[in-house]
Amino acid sequence: MTSASTFATINPATEEPIESFSYFTPKETEDVVARAEKSYQSFRKGSVYQRAQLFSNLAASLRKKKDRIATVITTEMGKIPVDAKAEIEKCALEADWYAEHGPRMFADAPAATGKAEAYVSYLPLGPILAIMPWNLPIWQLTRMAVPTILAGNVVLVKHSPNTQRSSLEFEHAMLEAGFPEGVFQNLILKTEDIVNVINDSRVRGASVTGSVRAGSAVASEAGKVIKSTIMELGGSDAFIVCKDADIPKAVVAGITSRFSNAGQVCLAAKRFILVEEIADKFEKLFVEAAKKIKVGDPTDPSTQMGPMARVDLRNSLHKQVEESVAKGAQVLCGGKLPEGKGAFYTPTVLSGVAPGMPAFDEETFGPVAAIVRVPNIEAAVDAANASEFGLSGNIWTSDIAAARKIARDLDTGGVFINGFTATNPRVPVGGVKNSGYGRELSHFGAHAFVNPQTVWIESL
Repeated sequence: MTSASTFATINPATEEPIESFSYFTPKETEDVVARAEKSYQSFRKGSVYQRAQLFSNLAASLRKKKDRIATVITTEMGKIPVDAKAEIEKCALEADWYAEHGPRMFADAPAATGKAEAYVSYLPLGPILAIMPWNLPIWQLTRMAVPTILAGNVVLVKHSPNTQRSSLEFEHAMLEAGFPEGVFQNLILKTEDIVNVINDSRVRGASVTGSVRAGSAVASEAGKVIKSTIMELGGSDAFIVCKDADIPKAVVAGITSRFSNAGQVCLAAKRFILVEEIADKFEKLFVEAAKKIKVGDPTDPSTQMGPMARVDLRNSLHKQVEESVAKGAQVLCGGKLPEGKGAFYTPTVLSGVAPGMPAFDEETFGPVAAIVRVPNIEAAVDAANASEFGLSGNIWTSDIAAARKIARDLDTGGVFINGFTATNPRVPVGGVKNSGYGRELSHFGAHAFVNPQTVWIESL
């Protein structure tokens, strides 16, 4: 039973309620923000090496709790256990990487100014609000929180309601690792209450991973009160296959990129842009592989793809498919709502996709692949860029020199040549256009919420 002040998480495989939560009252919210500010005032004064050690502890804590947290993820959003465990391990690896390499990113940087001594210090800002999505419920947290907290900031998280327990489990892991209370806290809030947190003078910035609508709303509110923001929003990544590509390898990578996590990844390949000479071969192999993906109960070890995270999301995706077909796309496999309970959707491949169709123009956040045929590589680049999004892209070719040149013409935050898009703490992630702005990970993410303070010393 839920009310205006409560909500329940729902198992997407069974549509049965899992757990009920109460939204925070204004007093509870104030207590959390006040605790964050108090914690920040002491936490920021510790050394970056002390904070790095805590992240080594966090990596150990995550690995110890891997099975428990993975079970929560599977239950809350339908990810198959092997992928849920891999997500936790990826988070632990990030924590380890920043523990080892992060301190150098916050060392004072000397500046050559002639006779005067000068340097830049990277100082924390304060409590930072993170608005996080459900599709990678722990990885999205660590991707934002690890470098942000390593800088000396503290983090307040408004997580997606349907993965609330996942976020609470991460908070417990942080405390177990030895982080002081108040360094990482959940804010269980209604969407309309977020603006009050953004406007709070103690909160110094906001990071959003989510939809364009959510990012635009937060950026607008934060802009009114002059606060830093990072936006990692939607994507409709192009997967370009050139005539000299290794087609079988490209198909395997394309299947993995498009259908992992039931297709619910911002950085996943969504539009497969095929040069005409190889289009028939790629399409045939791709459809054959998509048909073989076993969809079902995510707790069944033989299942390769579980349900989508929510029934309403599945239904919205199906509407995009139906509208694309009505405008001329052809269904090569899938494309139908399955019977029975659960937010399941069969891997779907659409051919003949073109601008003006939802499968081309919009982000299809689920297991739907759109095949676009073009006459040559120039047309492939034009098709890839004919999108409101610019998160990432893929190029498959044996001519690496040519691929490097093509990459510079793609209006995206990342380009992956002969591989599918993946995130790694060594390199930044983020997009352009409606995919957002700013970067996470690497030293870019480490400096996302800092004050680069110039110190200039004249000799007497």
